[in-house]
Amino acid sequence: MTQHTLRTTPLVLALLAAGAVGGAGVEALQTRAHAQQPAPVLSPAVVGTNTPSSAVLPDFPRITQQYGPAVVNISVTGTEKTAMQFGPEAFNGDPFEFFRHFQQGQGQGRMVPHEVPMHGMGSGFIVSPDGIILTNAHVVKDASEVTVKLTDRREFRAKVLGADPKTDIAVLKIDARNLPVVKLGNVKDLQTGEWVLAIGSPFGFENTVTAGVVSAKGRSLPDDSAVPFIQTDVAVNPGNSGGPLFNSRGEVVGINSQIYSRSGGYQGVSFAIPIDIASRVKDQIVATGKVEHARLGVTVQEINQTLADSFKLDRPEGALVASVQKGSPAAAAGLQPGDVIRKANGQTVVASGDLPAIIAQSKPGDRIPLEVWRQGGNVQLTAQLANADEKVAKSDSGSDKSAQGGKLGLSLRPLQPDEARQAGISGGGLLVEDVSGAAERAGVQPGDVVLAVNGTPAKSIEQVRAVVAKADKSVALLVQRGEDKIFVPVRIG
Repeated sequence: MTQHTLRTTPLVLALLAAGAVGGAGVEALQTRAHAQQPAPVLSPAVVGTNTPSSAVLPDFPRITQQYGPAVVNISVTGTEKTAMQFGPEAFNGDPFEFFRHFQQGQGQGRMVPHEVPMHGMGSGFIVSPDGIILTNAHVVKDASEVTVKLTDRREFRAKVLGADPKTDIAVLKIDARNLPVVKLGNVKDLQTGEWVLAIGSPFGFENTVTAGVVSAKGRSLPDDSAVPFIQTDVAVNPGNSGGPLFNSRGEVVGINSQIYSRSGGYQGVSFAIPIDIASRVKDQIVATGKVEHARLGVTVQEINQTLADSFKLDRPEGALVASVQKGSPAAAAGLQPGDVIRKANGQTVVASGDLPAIIAQSKPGDRIPLEVWRQGGNVQLTAQLANADEKVAKSDSGSDKSAQGGKLGLSLRPLQPDEARQAGISGGGLLVEDVSGAAERAGVQPGDVVLAVNGTPAKSIEQVRAVVAKADKSVALLVQRGEDKIFVPVRIG
C-alpha cells in the first residue's frame, strides 16, 4: 500500500501499492493477451494548421483543467504485522533457552509477530457530487484511517463503504457537497492506439499528468484476476494506484492499478481496470456494502496450435476445459473436460482469459448460453451461474479423459485401487512410469497420471494405443499432476 512496498521480484506483475487482485469464478491455468484491432481515433484538437490526420492529438490541457479537480490524493494509516527478533529476555528469563535457540541456527532471538505503524498513499476520483470516490482496494487495505485531499487543498476523513479484492475496487465516502466529478466513458468505444491520460500522485507528487496510448484491451494477467485489463504505455508509478485513466474525450475509461516491471518501477507497460467493471462494483457496494461474483466452476487453459490440431479446430481459439468442479453450474450444464468453449453469453472466446472476464461481467443466477466444441462438432449448452462465495467441491468427478501409445514415448501402467483413491481419481487412469521422445519434449513427467487422450478416457493401454494410432499430427493428453489437471499437447507427426 505504501510507495515503498512495491514488489520487485524479477519480471513481476507489480501492484502500484501493496495488495493482490483476486479471481472470479473461472481459473485460468495459462493466459495470453487478447488485443483489439487498431482503429483510427478522432480527437478534439489538432496541433498546427496543416497537420495530417495521423498527427491529431487530444487537448490534454483542457482535459486536465476540466476534470483534474475531481482527482484526489489518498493517504492512509494503519498497522501491519511484522516479525521482530528478541534477545534472552523474550524467553521467559531463561538465558540457556536463548543460547540453545541461537545454536540451532534460528538467529539471535525468537521471531515474535509485532504490529508496526503503516503509512501509504494512492489516488482516487470523485464520481458523485456528494462525495462518492473510487480507488483501488489495495490502496486502503488494512487502513485504520483514510484521508482524502482535494486539489483545492481541503482534507476530509473518508469512510470506506466497501472494498472488493477480486476486482481491486474500493468505494470511499467523504462528507462534502457540490464536489467536482469526472465523466464516465464507455470502454466498448475505446480503441487500441487511442490517446489516454492519467492523473494521480506518483511517489506523492500530487496531480501529476502523464499520457500515452492504449496498447491492448481485454488483457489477461497471470494473477488469478478475472479483470479484462486495459494495457497502456502511460507512465504510472506507486501512488498512481486508484487514479483515473481518461480517453481522448476527457471521459474516464479505467482505474490505474498495476504495472509489469523488472525493477518495480514503470517500464512502459501499465494496466487499468475498465470503468464498466468498476461501476458495477461501486453500485453493489453503495447499495449493499458488499459485492457478489458469479461462478461457472471450470478450470480452463490456453489452446495452442498443437492442441487445436489435436481437437480438429480450424484455429487455436477458445478456452479448453481442463476440469469441472463437482456440483458446479458447469457440471449441471453438462460441460466436460476436453470441451472447448468458443462463445459465452454471445461473446466470442478467443483466449482462455476471455472466459473469466465474461463471467465476471455476469451476476449469480444469470443463465448464459455456451457454444462448445466437442468431438469435432458444436454443442449448445446453458449454464446458470452460482455465487462465487459459496463453498465448492475441491475437484471434479471422474468424467476426465486421457492418452498413451508407443508413438508417444510413454511407459504406462494402470493405477492400483489405493493409488486411485489417494489421487482422487475414479473411472480409470494410467500412471506414467517413464517418459521419452515426443512426450518428454512436451513436458510429460514420471508420476503424472494420464486420464484421457483427445477426449477419450484412458482406461487401458490398448485403448490409448488405438486412439493414438488414429491421430494425425498431434494428440492432447489430459494429465493429472498432483491436484492439477492440465492438457499437454504432444506432436507425433
